[in-house]
Amino acid sequence: MQANLERNKQNTPTEKPKKKFKFGSVIGMTMIFLFVLILIYPIIWLLLSSVKTPNEIAVNPMFALPEGLYFDNYVTAWTSGNMNVYFKNSVLTVFPALFFIIMFGSMAAFAIEKMKWKLKDKVMLLFLAGIMIPVQIVLLPLFSMYFNLGLLNNLFGLMLIYTVFGLPLTIFLFVGYFKSVPNELLESSIMDGANIYQFFFKIAFPLLKNAIVTVALVQFFFAWNDLIFAMTFISDSSLRTIQTGLISFTGEYGARQWGPTFASISLAVIPTLILYLFLNKLVMKGMTSGAVKG
Repeated sequence: MQANLERNKQNTPTEKPKKKFKFGSVIGMTMIFLFVLILIYPIIWLLLSSVKTPNEIAVNPMFALPEGLYFDNYVTAWTSGNMNVYFKNSVLTVFPALFFIIMFGSMAAFAIEKMKWKLKDKVMLLFLAGIMIPVQIVLLPLFSMYFNLGLLNNLFGLMLIYTVFGLPLTIFLFVGYFKSVPNELLESSIMDGANIYQFFFKIAFPLLKNAIVTVALVQFFFAWNDLIFAMTFISDSSLRTIQTGLISFTGEYGARQWGPTFASISLAVIPTLILYLFLNKLVMKGMTSGAVKG
């Protein structure tokens, strides 16, 4: 009988302690919610404003919801506003620059970290110095060089600038990642008959997947949203990129058309937003993958 009572006591569920109400956690969650709302609200307001009619923008309060979906603003922005031309110019400069940044940056980082030569530490310091140089300092010398070389109003010249300014940070990130690649992997592949080029393209470069996504996204944001270089070296209206095209977006008689302007800004922002939403996890992995050696 006593054994049955003890067994019943063991089988009875123990009461879980009630969680105490924490006022600090409520304040913390409220602050996070407000912070997220502050970040998201401008994007929502931009998208809603881009589908308002000209009369709604002129008469209704700026925070009022649209009465309908007026997608003619996007049609006007894409055709009359030349957003199709600006998109094409941005694509022709940004994506080739990303390709060269990743290829040249990965090769230079591999040579600095995994190969033995005398000046590799000094070369690394030069690339690190490139990160610290403000853009404004080099604008005037670059403009003089481009003028003498005939590279003004040239998309290739703009792509070259994006490539050069993107390499220092890219090499720094790739060097940190190559530190986590064991040297034994290189030694074993060479013993199996692979040369240095086969090891890089078949073994080392595929291992950079997360780091490549990180670098590509960071440099894409830099080049896609660039304004200072595009304004300095491109003055031809047919060669403008998205950001410089948005500045010059005006309607008849020089009046600003706010509906198509909001639509144009939405077209410029949406691609970057979509890329970040889908690739943010890979970006976080790429930022931390080279942080620890081993």
